[in-house]
Amino acid sequence: MLWRTYLVYFGISLFALVILAQVIRIQTTQREDWLQQAREQTMKFVNIDAARGNIFAGDGSLLATSIPIYEVRMDPNRDVIPDSVFNKKIDSLAWHLSRLFDDKPASVYKKEITRARRSGNRYHLIHRNVRYTELKAMKSFPIYRRGRFKGGLIFTQKNRRVKPFQVLAARTIGYDREGIQGVGLEGAYSEYLEGVGGKRLMQRISGNVMMPVNDENFIEPKDGYDLLTTLDVNLQDVAEHALLYQLRKHNADHGTVVLMEVQTGKIKAIANLTHQTDGEYGETYNYAIGESTEPGSTFKLPALMAAMEDKLISPDDSVDTKSGKTRYYDRIMTDAHHGGFGKVTVRRAFEVSSNVGVSLVINEAYTKNPSRFIERLRAMGLGRTLGVEIPGEGKPVLKDPTDKSWSGITLPWMSIGYESTMTPLQILTFYNAVANNGKMVRPRLVDEIRQRGKIIRRFETEVIHEKICSESTIKEARRMMEGVVENGTATNLKNSIYKIAGKTGTAQIANAKYGYRYETGISYQASFVGYFPADKPAYSCIVVVNAPSNNVYYGNLVAGPIFKEIADKVYAGSLEMHNAVNLAQAKKPKALPKIKVGMQEPTDHVLSALKINPDKSEKDASWVIPNYQDSLLTLKKKSIADELGNGYIPDLSGMGVSDALYILERNGLVVEITGSGKVTRQSIPPGTAFRWGQTINIELS
Repeated sequence: MLWRTYLVYFGISLFALVILAQVIRIQTTQREDWLQQAREQTMKFVNIDAARGNIFAGDGSLLATSIPIYEVRMDPNRDVIPDSVFNKKIDSLAWHLSRLFDDKPASVYKKEITRARRSGNRYHLIHRNVRYTELKAMKSFPIYRRGRFKGGLIFTQKNRRVKPFQVLAARTIGYDREGIQGVGLEGAYSEYLEGVGGKRLMQRISGNVMMPVNDENFIEPKDGYDLLTTLDVNLQDVAEHALLYQLRKHNADHGTVVLMEVQTGKIKAIANLTHQTDGEYGETYNYAIGESTEPGSTFKLPALMAAMEDKLISPDDSVDTKSGKTRYYDRIMTDAHHGGFGKVTVRRAFEVSSNVGVSLVINEAYTKNPSRFIERLRAMGLGRTLGVEIPGEGKPVLKDPTDKSWSGITLPWMSIGYESTMTPLQILTFYNAVANNGKMVRPRLVDEIRQRGKIIRRFETEVIHEKICSESTIKEARRMMEGVVENGTATNLKNSIYKIAGKTGTAQIANAKYGYRYETGISYQASFVGYFPADKPAYSCIVVVNAPSNNVYYGNLVAGPIFKEIADKVYAGSLEMHNAVNLAQAKKPKALPKIKVGMQEPTDHVLSALKINPDKSEKDASWVIPNYQDSLLTLKKKSIADELGNGYIPDLSGMGVSDALYILERNGLVVEITGSGKVTRQSIPPGTAFRWGQTINIELS
């Protein structure tokens, strides 16, 4: 029995020795490994999002930006805030918090903070979604003003995307959200806008909450690049309001407007509005880029241009529109004008938008060789996507005689805008090419990509098609479009100040289930596309209104007024479109105008309009400062972008308030202004390093 007792003692001793050996092993050879695992369980690096780049309009107006939003917490424990401070200041702190956020009484704030102190909570939530100005105020509150390590104030920053102009061009600006495909410019240029994220060391505390170890980031995030778009906020506002008015007036389903510079392809305004379930209109889909529909009568221009280019017709040829009806196999084509127009020229048939006249001309020209018609249309740049920056471009459909769906009535119906589909922007691009003497340019929405004012990439005008057709065809096409407004279907757009050229369009809308006839009747699409001034085209524009429902559906009456309102506003605000008054005096002004320090491009634009050519010491300066000597005006480079890019405050002397606000706020400074006029004093001296969120006071006089 004794040997059994010894055996038990021996076993226990051996087991104890094994445990002791393992403890020694863990404390020595495996010590660092276990400590590292413990650290990994309680501490880890958390990704910090970079501030997404800003999106600007062409004039520098802010279209989309990221603003800092903070989550504020507190460590109220005794080793941070001694009883002598806490007991004396907690009532005052609670009162300030209640007054700032106005969400609960001071007594509740005091109760919650005191409870957190007693329970040992080192990461007590004070408030979420705190603005920078609110956080700045909190730092001056009792207890908090002692700083984080003595006052217990803890905050983490997140960025919230906002659109200062709210719904203005909302769909075109778009959004970029995690887990779903981006939309608009936010989605298309996300790789430039998103920046490079940083990292911050966080510690897991009780309640499985992650708390920052300190106020510093381990890796600082790098802010995203900025986009300078081609959009003009004033013209965008005009386009959206004009479209909204007509949509409401005619109780339409949706509509779109695009305004574009003829020579450059820069889109100055793009509006898309949809009738929503709540009865209001909003931007939910980019119809200008994404919706490919049968264009209707606006397609008559490329159809007739194809025949003119192939030398098969002349605008002065005669065509008999009969009684306004003609038969193609078992289908009857009719004109909107009851009784037809009789015998007219091709030009006149286009001006009055005769379906019968145009279809007869095209059918006779190409009936034996319809492939030639399609080939000519494709040669003029139709039937292909434009490759615009924003994803989701609708695919155009231009049938070919080899297609199974091609029939005996395809050619005549295609000539008047059916059995083919195009997006509004694709139609506009063709008309823009006609206005641009045959040169087709790619529409674009972005001018530059910038980093703190420095140009990273500049987008130039891109030519898609150097010449869509001959000069003679372009000349005749432009004369025909002028005729539409002067004495055709769009005489309501005619005015005595400047000329408009374009084409009306009224198309029946096909439905996949019911065809062209819905259970509630026929639905129409009204449009107008053209350019102005007709004698020297500067802008092209298209307006498309889908399903107007108050018994008015013609393009000239529904879409035309939108076009004219936009054209009138553009013309009124464009000095270069107006005939010069007292030109001789303008060339030699009695006194040079007083200008402020500002951006070179708008400064050059204004001086050019006044016929003043200043001497430039720097040709490629972003910002310039005027220098007057006798009768000579010199624009000298002002190195604002370089200074800001290096993290230093520039000299703002002489700047206007809009320019000063623009450069300071886009670099994260909070600006406070007093006075009016030019900048005469700044609270942070030039050459001083600044930090994001810092406040600067500027005085104007």
